[in-house]
Amino acid sequence: MIFASLLPNINGLFDWRSIAGNETLLAFNKTALMACISTVICIAIFWTGSRKQALVPTGIQNVAEMGYDMIEENVSIAAMGEDGRNWTPYFATLFFWIFFINIWSIIPGIQFPATARIAIPLMLALLSWLTFIGVGVINQGPLYFWKTINPPGVPVALKFLVIPIEFFSKFIMRPFSLAVRLFANMTAGHLILAIFAIMTNELLIVHSSGIYQVIFAPLPFLGLVAFTGFEVLVAVLQAYIFTILTAVYVNEAMHPEH
Repeated sequence: MIFASLLPNINGLFDWRSIAGNETLLAFNKTALMACISTVICIAIFWTGSRKQALVPTGIQNVAEMGYDMIEENVSIAAMGEDGRNWTPYFATLFFWIFFINIWSIIPGIQFPATARIAIPLMLALLSWLTFIGVGVINQGPLYFWKTINPPGVPVALKFLVIPIEFFSKFIMRPFSLAVRLFANMTAGHLILAIFAIMTNELLIVHSSGIYQVIFAPLPFLGLVAFTGFEVLVAVLQAYIFTILTAVYVNEAMHPEH
C-alpha cells in the first residue's frame, strides 16, 4: 500500500545505511543529511531575517525576531539576568538547531528525528560541557574545578564524601543527562509514531480472515494524529530544556555565588 511506504521505520534506529562513502570514516547517512539541512534552514531564516531591518518586520524577519526575542527573554535573561543578553546568539542557535533536527520526526516520508541517534545529543552535550567549563576557567581561574567540587561551609569530616559527589554530579552527570534526556525522549516519540502507523496500516490490509478489522483502523490512526501533534510539543520542549539547562550551567560557572 502507498501508506505503508510512508511508515516510520523502526529498523532505522539501528540501520546505518550510508548515502555516500559507505564503510568509510567519511560515510554520509540520512542523519547527517538531516543535520546539514537543518543547519541550512537555521542560517537561511536568521540571515534572511536580519538582512533588511524594516521598521515594521514582516515575513521571515518577523519570525526571526520573534524567535530571537523569545530565547532572550525566556532563556538568556531568565537564567542569567542582564548578563545573558550577550549569550542570546549562542542560545538561539542551540535552541533552533535542536528544534529543527527534532521536527524531522513528523515530516511525512522521513518521520525520524536526527536526535534519535545518540551521536548528535552526545555531541551537543559535550559542546555544552566544554562551554560551561571554559566559562568557569575564564571567570574563576584554574581553581574553578576545585571551587566547584569543594563548596564552602562543608565540615572537614564530610569533604571526603561531598567532593566526589559534587565532581560526579557536575562534571559527569551533567553532559550525560543532557544527552540521554534528549535522545530518549525523541527516540520514544519516534517509536510511538511508528507503532500507531504500523497498527493503522495492518488494520487497513484485508486479510483472508475477513474485512471486519478495517473498521478499527480509525482508532490507531486517531492516536497517530494525536501523538504527531504531541511530538511537535516534545520537539519544542526538549530543545528548550536542553538550552535552558545549558544557560543555567553557564551562569553558575560565571557567577559561582548563584
